[in-house]
Formats: sequence, structure tokens, C-alpha cells
Amino acid sequence: MPRFISLYVKFVDLICEKIGRFVMYWVFFMMFLLILSFITRNIINFPLMWIIEMAQFTITAYYLLGGGYSMLTDDHVRMDLFYGRLSKKGKAKMDIFTSVFLIFYLFLLFFGSITSLIYTIETKQKLFTAWAPYVWPIKTLMLIGILLMLLQAFSTLFKDFSKLKEEKN
Repeated sequence: MPRFISLYVKFVDLICEKIGRFVMYWVFFMMFLLILSFITRNIINFPLMWIIEMAQFTITAYYLLGGGYSMLTDDHVRMDLFYGRLSKKGKAKMDIFTSVFLIFYLFLLFFGSITSLIYTIETKQKLFTAWAPYVWPIKTLMLIGILLMLLQAFSTLFKDFSKLKEEKN
């Protein structure tokens, strides 16, 4: 693997790992919010109108920012009808083939999220709820999460090409 690509792979893997490990603990914050919602709504009888939406924002950021990390650790969902029976070289070829579609899909998501974020900022978009929070913070995290997954998809693609080269040598 050329030095530039090797540095890219190491950098992207490091960024996705650090962000993924940090975001991993946001599930506890979301659980805290849901428990607080239960207590304030059912025990104290003082419902907080913002709490469920905040939990939804938290879980959305959790799975979007953690996407690159799950790709890095190979913990994502894969249909294993034929993949498990393939050789190491066959798995690399299959991963390269499917990476093309994944990268295309992530490019579309990335550019769609850019236009969505621009629209949200220009119109000062809010949710139509009693709390009415601005939408730009979650859309910004969405953009960052999709970008991380896209960068990680390229990193994985480069690693798969490297596996194919190793098999030939």
C-alpha cells in the first residue's frame, strides 16, 4: 500500500475509533433521559416536554456518529448466505464489489445532508412540537456521521485491495 494511502487509513481509523468510543457512552445519557421522563411523567406528574425529543436526538447522533466505528470493527450487519464460505481473497473481492455500492450510497447521503443542512440553516428550521428545538444541531451531526462512514468506507476499500495484493504475493 502506498505511504499516502497507508497514512490515510491510519488517520481515518484513528478518528473513527476515538469518536466511536466516545459516542458509545451516549446510550447511557439516553437511558438517563428516558428514566427521567418516566419519573417526571408518572411519579412526579410534571412531564418535561423536551425530554423525549432530546432522547431521540441523542440516539440519532449515537448511531450516525458510531457508524464509522462499527465499520472499522466489522460489527455491521452482513448477510452471511455465501460470505462465510468464501476464502480470504474471495471475501476481499466481495467486499470490494459491495464497497462500490456503499460508497455511491454514502455520497448521495452526504450531498443530500449538505443541502438539507443548508436549507435548515437558511430557514431557521424548527420542529413543530411544543419544545420547538432548532434542527441544525442534529443535521450537523448527521452530516459528520455520514462523512465519517464515507471516509471509513474508503479506508476499508483500501484495506481490501491490500488484502488482494498480499494474496497475490
